[in-house]
Amino acid sequence: MFKNVSLVAGKWLGSDQKFQNEPVSGLADSFAIGTVEMVNLACEAAEEAFWSYGYSTADERARFLEEVANQIDARGTEITKTGMKETGLPQARLEGERGRTIAQLRMFAQHIKTGKHLDYLNDKALPERAPIPRPDLHLIQRPIGPVAIFGASNFPLAFSSAGGDTAAALAAGCPVVVKAHPAHPGIADLIAQAFNAAIKATGVHPGVFSQVNDGGHIVGETLVQHPLIRAVGFTGSLQAGRALFDIAAARPVPIPFFGELGSTNPMFILPKAIAARGDEIATGWAGSITMGAGQFCTNPGVAIILDGPLAVQFAQNTATILNDTAPQTMLTHGIADAFQWGCDHVASKAGVTAVVASENGKRTAVPQLFSTTAANWLAQDTLQKEVFGPMAILIVAKDMNEMRDLAHSLEGQLTCTLHLESGDLKDAQTLMPVLERKAGRLLANGFPTGVEVCDSMVHSGPYPASTNFGATSVGTMAIRRFLRPVCFQNMPKELLPSDLLVS
Repeated sequence: MFKNVSLVAGKWLGSDQKFQNEPVSGLADSFAIGTVEMVNLACEAAEEAFWSYGYSTADERARFLEEVANQIDARGTEITKTGMKETGLPQARLEGERGRTIAQLRMFAQHIKTGKHLDYLNDKALPERAPIPRPDLHLIQRPIGPVAIFGASNFPLAFSSAGGDTAAALAAGCPVVVKAHPAHPGIADLIAQAFNAAIKATGVHPGVFSQVNDGGHIVGETLVQHPLIRAVGFTGSLQAGRALFDIAAARPVPIPFFGELGSTNPMFILPKAIAARGDEIATGWAGSITMGAGQFCTNPGVAIILDGPLAVQFAQNTATILNDTAPQTMLTHGIADAFQWGCDHVASKAGVTAVVASENGKRTAVPQLFSTTAANWLAQDTLQKEVFGPMAILIVAKDMNEMRDLAHSLEGQLTCTLHLESGDLKDAQTLMPVLERKAGRLLANGFPTGVEVCDSMVHSGPYPASTNFGATSVGTMAIRRFLRPVCFQNMPKELLPSDLLVS
């Protein structure tokens, strides 16, 4: 059962104004719209909670994270049922995503127990050093304070209310205020209930987690502007993310805005690879384009190949597979409309040929494939913009020099991929320094859709892939976004932080 209201510091708060979700079938559910007053109360409660939670032990925070995971797991059947209704995502996808969400929470619980996130360093005092003695110095990472989290549309669990941003912030010791995404308010409601149950079970301050329902731009802007918020985690569109980023930067005291905004995730298919396994690459690309109706931030929306008969065959093979793909339900009507607009925009550009172009439904999408030359791509910057959904562009370069020119022209990306054989290594070596500057993750002979949650993962990249290329929103390193280094000089042991690894 839904609460249908916002959770603010352990209290369920409603309002007179309502909005509805967009069920794929059945009756819509109504939810109370969030307000500015709720945001203010949530931020004040988060600051109050920080004075206890921010100074708690790693074991205490780990117990809370593990209890949140348990409470989400206990609501699994209802979460899946609600997700299928609200988003149109299939049961297997939602169950898998719930498993990932639970695993992320437990991963951070284990990670902070090891103390690896603390970056602890100790330069011992050298009182006899001449001409100037050295003091005793301890360095440790400390939590920054309350964090604002914006739920994502395409991952109602793993990148939303209890997703990676929330898990990382809570692991660091930072209370969170979540703005629930309007695409799946029912799932967000159930997750908030899980958090509330975990708060009661572990006895942490109720201000550690608050969630405010969607209330239009004013709720999000108020949250980013609130003086008690110390950082923002965001996954969404370039337009919305850039607007919030500018607000964060314009504050009297600017704060970091960790936004994942957009990426086309280009693949470079080198000559020996296309000759050896062009059919295999076409099959994999088509599957990656259409996975989840293309609603993945790592969807490989661009492939670059050298001109010739093999390029023609590759386009034909990809088109054959895409033409056999049935229409897929998109997350919301608004996302479906934006996808159609994006396809129409690409199709209207000079020098662009439609290889696969079918009519989309009101909330369904069919794959779209376009082709153009590298020269035409380089002449039209707007072709680089992400189209969120199952659409891709095949770019044909006349030679490796033009392929390298195209690599140099790329905006920042989450991923770049090389498809290569041993005979392509010399060409690949000339591309690698360029691609390393363009993306946070480089792949060989694979497809970027799907992100492994582990210590070594990087899910970010230069702008516009993200607003902070030195961070990641996936993997244990994600916790570093919500920590800052503090040095303690000649400090008595009794005054040092409780989780400082004193040697």
